[in-house]
Amino acid sequence: MLLKLNVNSEVRTVDAPPDTPLLWVLRDGLDLKGTKYGCGMGICGACTVLVEGKAVRSCMTHAGSVAGQAITTIEGLSANTAHPLQQAWDTLDVPQCGYCQPGQIMAAATLLARTPHPTDADIDAAMSGNLCRCGTYPRIRQAIHHAAEAAHAPALRD
Repeated sequence: MLLKLNVNSEVRTVDAPPDTPLLWVLRDGLDLKGTKYGCGMGICGACTVLVEGKAVRSCMTHAGSVAGQAITTIEGLSANTAHPLQQAWDTLDVPQCGYCQPGQIMAAATLLARTPHPTDADIDAAMSGNLCRCGTYPRIRQAIHHAAEAAHAPALRD
């Protein structure tokens, strides 16, 4: 069956049954490899993408259920990695192995969209469903604070 998906602001057509997990449609059908397979049960958060701005587990979301909705993957967060979260992750050298980091960034993007100046408690609550086997949680929290400051800092003038 042909599904029309709005992925990263582009309408794409993919041949897949509507009950196919969105993760596999993104990775195998659309060749967007940034979204990772972690547990396949919606527990670890490695597969997190945004649907209409909300973080969802793409391993547990049927592709047909999000047809026509705006889907954003890590590749679509910024065309040139200029998003404040991506910049903060790089500046603060957050990743160790990096496997879970796309899901971490996407969950953090949802947090900052609804809470522009999060507290440590806000960050801990929002990120609690995303697991990092390397334990980079302190750097993740620091990067989210850094991105929040950068996103809301007044532009510098000459």
